[in-house]
Amino acid sequence: MAKKVVILGAGYAGLVTALKLNKLASAGDCEIILVNKHDYHQMITQLHESAAGAKSDRDIRIPLASVLKGKNIKFIKDTVEAIDKQAKQVKLKSQVLSYDYLVVSLGSESEYFGIPGLKEYSFSLKSINQARLIRIHIEKCFADYHYDPTPDKLTFVVGGAGFSGIELVGELADALPKLAEENNIPYERVKLYNVEAAPMILPGFDEELVKVAEHSLKSRGVNFLVGVPIIRVEPGKVHLKNGEIIETQTLVWTGGVRGSQIVIDAGFETEPRGRAKVDEYLRAIGHEDVFIIGDSCFVMNEETGRPYPPTAQIAIQMGENCAANLYASIKGTQKEKFVPNLLGSVASLGRKDAIGKVGKSLKTKGWIAYRIKDMSQVRYLAKIGMIFK
Repeated sequence: MAKKVVILGAGYAGLVTALKLNKLASAGDCEIILVNKHDYHQMITQLHESAAGAKSDRDIRIPLASVLKGKNIKFIKDTVEAIDKQAKQVKLKSQVLSYDYLVVSLGSESEYFGIPGLKEYSFSLKSINQARLIRIHIEKCFADYHYDPTPDKLTFVVGGAGFSGIELVGELADALPKLAEENNIPYERVKLYNVEAAPMILPGFDEELVKVAEHSLKSRGVNFLVGVPIIRVEPGKVHLKNGEIIETQTLVWTGGVRGSQIVIDAGFETEPRGRAKVDEYLRAIGHEDVFIIGDSCFVMNEETGRPYPPTAQIAIQMGENCAANLYASIKGTQKEKFVPNLLGSVASLGRKDAIGKVGKSLKTKGWIAYRIKDMSQVRYLAKIGMIFK
């Protein structure tokens, strides 16, 4: 009898799991059900470009109907509300699904570290809809300035200087001068801040390349406040630990992630920030029928003593490993331990500029690094069968 495999979330990890399992298994092996709250797949790694207006929503939104066409995968557009691991059921907004195997790939949520007002008075950048809100809001700030020319309308703050924060800052550094010109506003009135609690931007990245990024961004007007935590946010004001107050109508928070609340509420074992602990086969601790992958889970890098970062590269590899282990579980064959193959990392800085490391030692910057990042997107589109569609 075919096993029912329910996959929650059509992000990088979930979608790759569904597509690879479909390749490995026959209809008699399993029934694959993919659940997602939208009928499209989001290219999360390009949200910063949409938020700054460099790309339209449709450029980073892939219809799931196109990806799944001709595949033995049933798609359900619905919202996941709860997981009952004892009953082996998933409660959706409109129905309840039973499962033999469950894959949880619900992504992550923003971590606000208990900072008063931060959640209430900042934008997040976790979805296409949120990117659209940021873009519309910024354009409105410029338009409103003509009628009420207060400096806070033209002051833009990005909280967090990890990859997401730096890539957004880079795109804004390109976009804001154009918006100022279009609205006939002198650009010297526009202020762009990047605030980071850690002592350097891009924490953990190669220091030589970090200096390159910092120089590129500063030359385009970015003001860095590094080693300065945000301690409180209220309407129109960002309070910093050094006593400084930034008056702004725009704070975008990219400073941390935590696991899905649904995973926490289901009672799976998690680390302090809510990401699920998994075994070497990406199964939830104590549950051989539940795989938790992507940003929803926590995998330790034994070499560094730190968890692997929640990146698309690792999420895609988790999806491939998860599919192989699902198939092995169904067929009763040997499973594969998850061992990430880190190909490198590239951070875009806007304006066809980037920094990156290929493998463990090759450093790259400028246009070449930017092209490498572009090629990684092309490879992913090829993987999910969308490169010629």
